[in-house]
Amino acid sequence: MSTRTTDAEGAPGREDDAPGPLERRGDPGNAPAIEAEGTLTRRSMLVTAGATLTGGTLLLSGSAARAQSSVPGARGPREGSAADASQRYARQDWLRPGMPGRDYRPVVVPNGSKLSWKVVNNVKVFHLVAEEVEHEFAPGLKASCWGYNGRVHGPTIEAVEGDRVRIYVTNRLPAATTVHWHGLLLPSGMDGVGGLSQKSIAPGETFRYEFTLRQASTNMYHSHHDEMTQIGLGMTGMFIIHPRRPVGPRVDRDFVILLHEWRIDAGTGRPNPNEMTDFNVLTMNAKAFPGTEPLVVRQGERVRIRLGNLSPQNHHPIHLHGFHFRITETDGGRVPESAQQPEGTVLVPVGSTRVIEFVADVPGDWAMHCHMTHHMMNQMGHEFPNMIGVKPGGLDARVRTLLPGYMTMGQTGMAEMGEMGMPVPPNSIPMLGAQGKHDYITAGGMFTVLKVRERLESYADPGWYDNPPGTLAVAATSDELRRDGIDVNAPALVDPGAPA
Repeated sequence: MSTRTTDAEGAPGREDDAPGPLERRGDPGNAPAIEAEGTLTRRSMLVTAGATLTGGTLLLSGSAARAQSSVPGARGPREGSAADASQRYARQDWLRPGMPGRDYRPVVVPNGSKLSWKVVNNVKVFHLVAEEVEHEFAPGLKASCWGYNGRVHGPTIEAVEGDRVRIYVTNRLPAATTVHWHGLLLPSGMDGVGGLSQKSIAPGETFRYEFTLRQASTNMYHSHHDEMTQIGLGMTGMFIIHPRRPVGPRVDRDFVILLHEWRIDAGTGRPNPNEMTDFNVLTMNAKAFPGTEPLVVRQGERVRIRLGNLSPQNHHPIHLHGFHFRITETDGGRVPESAQQPEGTVLVPVGSTRVIEFVADVPGDWAMHCHMTHHMMNQMGHEFPNMIGVKPGGLDARVRTLLPGYMTMGQTGMAEMGEMGMPVPPNSIPMLGAQGKHDYITAGGMFTVLKVRERLESYADPGWYDNPPGTLAVAATSDELRRDGIDVNAPALVDPGAPA
């Protein structure tokens, strides 16, 4: 018998989606332990009845678990270890498959998707297909990339601590590949490093990965064969493992964002994976602003944002406007509450994940972006002169006699290059932004918007925020300036008594 999940998102609600009672193998009502496919035995029931979940981590009883407990970061005997080898498959040490709504609140992947699955004899079965993908980074910019299941990045894999997962990987690329389950604790032979831990998957082949999820954490997956080429072309994705027993306050919105960087020269149709330093397309879930979808929440909801970084080179300090948050998880799992501290910016190193949580208690349109300023630009190069401060005088008029439409650009900054609608080469986009409600938004790349609203009928984009009277910065009137003694023509002053 097979069961398939859906990704559908409903309207905002406060339904009780907390998991049910703790499931123990061998307890009445659980799916049966199996010794061979579909066969329930007394021996397997007795063996599996000793395992349980505690503190959000899957543990096994007995001396093996005690021996492992002294190893930093251990979650109990790992598959493939000496403590586990003798009863690896016969023991069937996994739980009934975790289900959305019952065991966890599904994540939301802006601009992305989630990998569908089915249950076969207590095992969640997934199918990843590595293939060439035509991907749009933003309106006007498309490129031929490599990804999974027709997506760049690959669809997010979502499961629950204690699940057994079986992931088939079919290779439709012209080159060999593998999949590394980045951050997961699993047997060495399932780690996905081509040549080291497995034979690479040749074009046309399908490999099977299978392991039990022994942790609750935010993880990633990516090719580990010719990594510079294959990661540089987009072969990455997120892997979310929910705790079987909830930890911390319940969240209402759980977003997943994967950070990445690319080199796509203007007018070309494929990322250049050989680039090492000069990336010019910076993305969130493989989209550059203005192609990024907003994160929509209702005022008062508790929000979790899971950030992963599989950029080839750069760390990304992600700054959220309007709120202080706590960093609640790193690559290794939950951060103890005593170690969490308020932050406004979270640094997401290359190859790492970070999870932040906050309550969206103030309505508005709030920017969230990488604070490396060059990472808020689209297709910016460095092979042009510094024009800041240049005074062209009558140059434009004289040059137009030879080049109609000529306009000197860059002498006051980059904003005008997008705002004025200057033509760009084929298959490229302006360096900066898009029109916002009040003016042109001079940002690109790793930039998106958190939209908090008091009332929502759905989580669709609600449009721009209507600021209540008195809460919007506007041009000062002459009466206001006169009232407060502000002379805009007087020399700018500082407090002479202030320390130097």
